Amino acid sequence: MSLPIIDADKARELVDRGATLVDIREPDEYAREHIPGARNVPVGRLADLPPGSLVFHCRSGARTSANQNILFSASRGAPCHILGGGLDAWRRAGLPLRLDRRQPLEIMRQVQLVAGGLVLAGIALGLTVSPAFLGISAFVGGGLMAAGATGWCGMARLLGHMPWNRAAHSG
Repeated sequence: MSLPIIDADKARELVDRGATLVDIREPDEYAREHIPGARNVPVGRLADLPPGSLVFHCRSGARTSANQNILFSASRGAPCHILGGGLDAWRRAGLPLRLDRRQPLEIMRQVQLVAGGLVLAGIALGLTVSPAFLGISAFVGGGLMAAGATGWCGMARLLGHMPWNRAAHSG
C-alpha cells in the first residue's frame, strides 16, 4: 500500500483539523528534537497508535517510506499520510520544533561518531606507530558489518549504558 506523501504545510493543516502527528523514530531521537504535539510511537510499538486520522513522520522521510505497509496496517483503516521529507522538511518550512540540547545525541549518531573515530585512530596509529593498530579499524569494520547483518549492535548497547545516556533511556 502506498500512502499519500504530503508536504509540511499540508501536514500542519491536517494536524490543525485534528489529525495526529506520529513520530515513528526511537525515543532517544524524539527526546532530542521533535515537532511540538507529535506523539512518539516507534515502528516497534505501532499497536499504541491513537484512533483517527494520522500523519506519520521520521527525520528525513526514509523510514516512513520504507515502512509504508506496516504503517498502513497499524492505522486500522484510518486516513493516514506521510510527511514527505520528515522532520527535516518541517524545519525547512519554518514550522516550530522543540530542541533539547541537554539530551544526548541519538545512539546511532553516537555509534557513527565513535566508530568513525576508532577507524581513523586505527589508521593513523597503524601508519605512524605500528601496523598492528590497523586491527582496530578491522575490528570496528567487522563489528559494523555484523550489526548490519544481524540488527544487533554491541557498540550501541555499550553506548546506551554510558552515564550521559542513562537519564535519556530510563523510565
